[in-house]
Amino acid sequence: MVYYGSRLLDAAGVPHAFSTRRGGVSPSPFDSLNLGNPSGCDVLDDGERIERNYALLQTAIGCEGFPRCRLHQVHGAAAHDVRRGEPFESGMKGDALTSDDPQRIIAIRVADCVPILLSSDDGTFVAAIHAGWRGVVANVVGATVAQLRERSGASAQSFVAAVGPCIGFDAFEVGPEVVAEFERAFGAGAPVRRADDGKGRVDLREAVKRQLRDAGLREDRIDTTDRCTWRDGDEFFSHRRDRGITGRMCAMIAPRRHGQ
Repeated sequence: MVYYGSRLLDAAGVPHAFSTRRGGVSPSPFDSLNLGNPSGCDVLDDGERIERNYALLQTAIGCEGFPRCRLHQVHGAAAHDVRRGEPFESGMKGDALTSDDPQRIIAIRVADCVPILLSSDDGTFVAAIHAGWRGVVANVVGATVAQLRERSGASAQSFVAAVGPCIGFDAFEVGPEVVAEFERAFGAGAPVRRADDGKGRVDLREAVKRQLRDAGLREDRIDTTDRCTWRDGDEFFSHRRDRGITGRMCAMIAPRRHGQ
């Protein structure tokens, strides 16, 4: 079982993980810690194996048997709340979750997009965000930080965030229309690099970090990594590299439990 963690989230006392593809039970091409099936693809992993993989990961981070709250991700900016003592309907359309329930875990899935985990300083409120390029342009990060501020009553300056493994700058080539969207959203100094043919490359990781800072988080309270899902194929699934026939990683987090 191999996963990544954040020193900042560890300090907040919240169980969490950015998964890799290592340590699960799924066969090729989903080998081995697959946590979701591709969309619109005839080649699929068995659902029971996926659930076994989730169980292995949750056990590894001390959340064995916790109900998992999840979304039907649509590359937008909608964030939904998981509230202590209230039911939650998994499968709603959205790309972020906030929670104050230490008995449930929230999770989002990725296979090149950016996974972001957030926590209040005391670990009692957390969030999980899925941000592809459309979600970045829609500013799902800013919307989720605002929702977490409203729920917790705390300043964004007190939050901590971790930006997990995603497709890197050099690997993420896009068309001119996507470059234009980022230039519109970020203005001068947008995290893009244009090529002579009109195409370009987008730095999703840097874009997300900027949006976290713009939402009020301090630079020294944002954790990140240099891991690239496209480049580091031994560790990660990549929708782009594997042309759609690939598994999914996840980012999961739960609020700090009382007394811990």
